[in-house]
This record gives sequence, C-alpha cells and structure tokens, in this order.
Amino acid sequence: MADEDPPQGVLLSGEGNVAVRIKLEREARGWSTNALSDRMNEAGFEMNPSAVWRIENGKRRINLDETIGFAEVFGLDLRNLVGPPQLAAKARAMELIDEILDAFRATQRANLAFTEARNALDAYLAEHPDVREEADVMVSNAIAEEAGKTMLKMHGSPSGGGDADPVAEA
Repeated sequence: MADEDPPQGVLLSGEGNVAVRIKLEREARGWSTNALSDRMNEAGFEMNPSAVWRIENGKRRINLDETIGFAEVFGLDLRNLVGPPQLAAKARAMELIDEILDAFRATQRANLAFTEARNALDAYLAEHPDVREEADVMVSNAIAEEAGKTMLKMHGSPSGGGDADPVAEA
C-alpha cells in the first residue's frame, strides 16, 4: 500500500482535476487543441493551442479566469469542471450530487427559518401567556399534519390500511 497515493479531495486536486477534465471534454467533443483554443478566444479568453496542450499535460498551471473560460466554452458549471474526473463520464452522478447539495442548502435555510419563527412565537407567548396553550396545540397539530403528509409522500400509505389517505380524510 506504500505505492498508493492517499486519495485527494476535490479541493486538494482541483487544478489537476481541471486539466484532466479539459482533455476529457475536448476529446468527447472531437475538438483538437486548435479548435478549443479558437473557442476560448471567441469567448474572450486568450488561449493558444500550445497552452491548451500544456495545461492538459500538467506542464502549465491554469488560472481562475482560464478555468471560468473553459467551463463557459464547455457549457459546464465551474464546480463540475473542478470535480473529480472519474465522475465526469457520469454526468447524471454530478447532476444528482448537485441536487443533493441544493437540497441540503435548502434544508439548512428552512431549519434557520423554522428556528427564527419558533423563537419569535416563543417571545410573543412569553408576553401573552394567556394564549400559550392554544398556540402550542395549534402548532403541534399543524406540524403533525405536515409530517404525516411528508411521510405519505416518502413511504406511501401503510400496507393493509386500504387505499384511503388518512391525512386527506382528517
């Protein structure tokens, strides 16, 4: 195992990932280094064919502006271009990874919004203790109903429970 390099994360090998991806993307499109150079120049990113070859072969570093240019020319998200090359051939995997990250971010924003709303309600109820019990019951019931709907979407109706939707009937 001494001969094996430890796996590097995307951030540790981003520039190397980009070089590999540029070559993969260029070849997948059947473009020569000249054709890619022409497209980069047309997009406003100064690049000669020799520079493309040197970048692809690790003989020349790539700067951020050039990376952005390659992403634009290939029609790729920048995160996708710097991602692990082994996932490049699996475009659907990259799409799904992006969906997971987007959903996670949305979850984080929703959790923050929930916490802020709950804190605001708690502050209000501290000033108006006469409505605390009714408000707490209302919130608990509404949350339980929403959780039930989500569970039905995720897992379907309980088996043997018939075709009726118990949440819809409530």
